[in-house]
Amino acid sequence: MLIRSKAPLRLGLAGGGTDVSPYCDEFGGYVLNATIDMYAYCTIEPTSDNKISFYATDREEYTEYDSTYFLEFDGVLDLHKGIYNRIIKQYHQSVPLSFRMTTYSDAPAGSGLGSSSTMVVAILHAFAEWLNLPLGEYDVAQLAYQIERQDVGLSGGKQDQYAATFGGINFIEFYNDDRVIVNPLRVKSWIVNELENSLVLYYTGASRESAKIIDEQVKNTTGKNMKSIEAMHELKIDALVMKEMVLKGDLRTFANYLGKSWEAKKRTASTITNQSIDRVYDIAIASGAYAGKVSGAGGGGFMMFMVDPAKRINLIKELQRLDGVVMNFHFTKNGAESWRIN
Repeated sequence: MLIRSKAPLRLGLAGGGTDVSPYCDEFGGYVLNATIDMYAYCTIEPTSDNKISFYATDREEYTEYDSTYFLEFDGVLDLHKGIYNRIIKQYHQSVPLSFRMTTYSDAPAGSGLGSSSTMVVAILHAFAEWLNLPLGEYDVAQLAYQIERQDVGLSGGKQDQYAATFGGINFIEFYNDDRVIVNPLRVKSWIVNELENSLVLYYTGASRESAKIIDEQVKNTTGKNMKSIEAMHELKIDALVMKEMVLKGDLRTFANYLGKSWEAKKRTASTITNQSIDRVYDIAIASGAYAGKVSGAGGGGFMMFMVDPAKRINLIKELQRLDGVVMNFHFTKNGAESWRIN
């Protein structure tokens, strides 16, 4: 028997960063995001050799252990181990399992599409399918957050886990005590089509360590850096406006706020942008884009640009002259899924 799962990556459209503690605990956070047809995948093959094997084929990393109830972190696929440790402790009475796990993602780590958190959700779904765990969507997303942020100790926010679990276009609210509310948006088909045709996704080729940027934002919030905090407030308000613009199909105003939010985002931490990102942005604007931003924490990874669909090809041609890659994508409605192959 094989157990397989997949979870969608997401584009961060607005409010990114306001989902990070302690900002969201103190002020509340709003995020608008949408899942796309790029995924993190997991396959589990139960075995009887009393071994635990992890293959991250996209990262070319492999590790194997004798079956045990707890795997020590050693810098190799610690996220995979953290998920296993939590599943065994919380849902399997500390009884070890024997299996071979294979994972890969359509986007590299540090790409700004929430790839690490999405992988956690995909692996959790595979375990839930295998062990028949009674986990709802909020349970999976919250568990993924706890494992990644608390058990393994990786810095970051909460939006990625919820986007991957629920799927679709969502406006997500974040409050203290880890209270999260997911509002799936009923966006008309023509608006989704228009938004899809108006967005160009460009991979800079440079992955980044989001943890450093997140840590600077956390430091700015705890240190009462008012320039950074006021920029976060602006991001939150912009997310509210952009939600309304998406629902009404006013994508020209949506684009204006996308650019406005990018300027605010750059004030939340010193490493959000750099000369390379600014150069790509300037070329995109000169080639007809209304506005753009970096998806995710910033510093590299994927950038997105809003453009009149009539000028889309011209923008793509100009971006293709640079070092990165223009990626085709479509929005998706479904969140994480799992299934069995007998």
